[in-house]
Amino acid sequence: MATIPEIFQTMSYGPAPESDRPALEWITRHDGAFGLFVGGRWTKGKNGDGFDVVNPATTARLARVTQAGQADVDAAVAAARAAFPAWSRLPGHARARYLYALAREVQKQSRLLAVLESLDNGKSIRETRDLDIPLVARHFYHHAGWAQLLESEFAGYRPVGVVGQIIPWNFPLLMVAWKVAPALAAGNTVILKPAEFTPLTALCLAELAHEAGLPAGVLNVVTGDGRTGELIVNHSDIDKIAFTGSTEVGRIIRTATAGSGKKLSLELGGKSPFIVFDDADLDSVVEGAVDAIWFNQGQVCCAGSRLLVHEGVAERLLTRLRARMEKLRVGPPLDKAIDMGAIVAPVQLERIRKLVNQGVDEGATMWQPSWACPTEGYFYPPTLFTNVSPAATIAQVEIFGPVLVSMTFRTPAEAVELANNTPYGLAASVWTENINLALDVAPKIKAGVVWINCTNLFDAASGFGGYRESGFGREGGREGMWEYLKPEWEQGAGSREQAVAKPVTRTTARTAKERPAPSSLLPPIDRTYKMFIGGEQVRPDAPYARHIVAPDGTPLGEVAEGNRKDIRNAVEAAHAAAGWARTTGHGRGQILYYIAENLAQRADEFAERIATMTGTEAGNGGGRHEVDAAIARLFSYAAWADKYDGAVHHVPIRGVTLAMNEPIGVLGIACPEEYPLLGLVSLVAPAVAVGNTVVTIPSEAHPLAATELYTVLEASDVPPGVINIVTGAKDALVKVLAEHDDVDAVWYFGNQAAGADVERASAGNMKRTWVEWHGRDWTDSVQGEGREFLREATQVKNIWIPYGE
Repeated sequence: MATIPEIFQTMSYGPAPESDRPALEWITRHDGAFGLFVGGRWTKGKNGDGFDVVNPATTARLARVTQAGQADVDAAVAAARAAFPAWSRLPGHARARYLYALAREVQKQSRLLAVLESLDNGKSIRETRDLDIPLVARHFYHHAGWAQLLESEFAGYRPVGVVGQIIPWNFPLLMVAWKVAPALAAGNTVILKPAEFTPLTALCLAELAHEAGLPAGVLNVVTGDGRTGELIVNHSDIDKIAFTGSTEVGRIIRTATAGSGKKLSLELGGKSPFIVFDDADLDSVVEGAVDAIWFNQGQVCCAGSRLLVHEGVAERLLTRLRARMEKLRVGPPLDKAIDMGAIVAPVQLERIRKLVNQGVDEGATMWQPSWACPTEGYFYPPTLFTNVSPAATIAQVEIFGPVLVSMTFRTPAEAVELANNTPYGLAASVWTENINLALDVAPKIKAGVVWINCTNLFDAASGFGGYRESGFGREGGREGMWEYLKPEWEQGAGSREQAVAKPVTRTTARTAKERPAPSSLLPPIDRTYKMFIGGEQVRPDAPYARHIVAPDGTPLGEVAEGNRKDIRNAVEAAHAAAGWARTTGHGRGQILYYIAENLAQRADEFAERIATMTGTEAGNGGGRHEVDAAIARLFSYAAWADKYDGAVHHVPIRGVTLAMNEPIGVLGIACPEEYPLLGLVSLVAPAVAVGNTVVTIPSEAHPLAATELYTVLEASDVPPGVINIVTGAKDALVKVLAEHDDVDAVWYFGNQAAGADVERASAGNMKRTWVEWHGRDWTDSVQGEGREFLREATQVKNIWIPYGE
């Protein structure tokens, strides 16, 4: 007779199916066909076009949905615009009540939503039931809290307006909650487009929102393929676009919105490293790897698809991993005993197969379990590659499937180098029992989220988003709320109108010839200014100069005419000064104080120079006022240098999540024409205060304030390469910076046409941009300095640290 241990060793899992009845009944109530949810009611598409939604596990037709066209998108935008004034004026407490009610509806209908998600997407019911739907409710509850606290915690800010949101197919309902909850909490109205493969749960949520009493037009859902998304992106009456999807499509959206003034947040692709050091608990690592790459069939933007393992434990780990892969169960997603469900669509399945074959062709070794996948539906087995080159296609390209590639390293430095050897920067996992090593490595990895001894943990309280070509912006937590707010002083919240630049009051000034100067019988010495690169005054690449004249035409001097090579040299110098980011906040503050001290010693000289260039009085009402404001601004950011702290997020784990404000890297900054000294200081000071290095293009018309600043910087112990200044044609030079792959972000303050060029060119490596062409009063402490500038100069990294035995 068999013993109980023998029975446990030999028995196999039986089927444990979840009933699909509630989801099919809901679809049947709609006669198997769905229109659009616009203005608080179901509407039919204007053009009558539609397409089928298919269950990827069976290939059976689930429903037919509408292909929204231009007229449909126009109607949705009009409904959102009409609803915006009343919704945005509601007290925060009222909006909190609506979000709370929606969270309760999600919980009440959790079984319907979980089953519908599994049928629509192909992911296992365990994931939708135990992870996705509870997190959806959590996001609405969490953001009900932000709605309640909005007036106090985000004082001086208001909603952006009408928001277009485009959702991917891998987490159809969870991504809706990630985007809709903060947008509504902030007072915006929404046009939502779910993915064409998986639209059903978004439509169901719209219905639940209506039942919860959400006012008509606040949430509108339009379905369709990429053509509908393009209509939303290009619509002139939408104030912000939030997109989650591939980097390729994100690049198209960045280009399409260039110069439109639309606020933009992009959560894009990833190729996340899963780093295992030699002291890690290998059994925990194996289970972590299962969650990292085979969760949701590997169709996760932050999937741990690159296994980087210390060579001393690599073979032991791979042996255990193969044994675990043999026991993974792939099959019908509604079976509660299944680990992996179906791939979402034939096109995605074909992409996975193609990249796997390419990996084999390039010399990597592929291993798959001995069992076969179901033949009905779109299934693919868990796959492991070894002997992979870091430059191999499968090590660089996002496969978005259940495929893990393995590489080895010897030292922590090599592990970090391999981890960062990708254009992406979304997430990473670090596995080690040495907390000192973990906390040393985590900040060095270029990723927006780092999990220590865990993986794929998410919560509404913690921001999520990437670096580099994984996009910009955050979703979740306080940092996610900023994506849906803008300063109150910006004109026309939600109206898409352009603010008119505020005229700058200038007093009548004496001409340059009338200014007193020391008399001398000797002729003046000709002076040609150079550039400031790498801590030195250097000659430009080309021997050309730009003549600078006073408002009355009097020659004032010459500055170097910078070109592409000068920008290249400045960027190289800025990268060479990367150690500035590791300087303490106190140390950076001391340098800024020293700049202010040395500038103060020459305040009258700078005031006179500014007055001569701009035609103002040199006294307290003109040039001297600007110099004093610049000195005060240097003091402000010297003070901020060791005070712009991160946060500890309260997430539902036994541990903490550290939100660290990190410098972006190398910033290109094109300064405004007005206030040539104050404008430059107001932009450069916050950037360097938090650890960035900068390549700055000063005012094109009035650059002499910047060139005089060279000697102040030289006398102030600024490390070489931290601040680089290239004079010349601002719009041409900033476009070079925007096109440069080694520049991490570009700030531009100038005209709309050049601003559009900057945003368009930034799509090359998906660098962050901050572009403004409307009026900003640089002398105003609300508009000209503060946390807004510091937020633009940093990116938030969330490090998840579980603890306990």
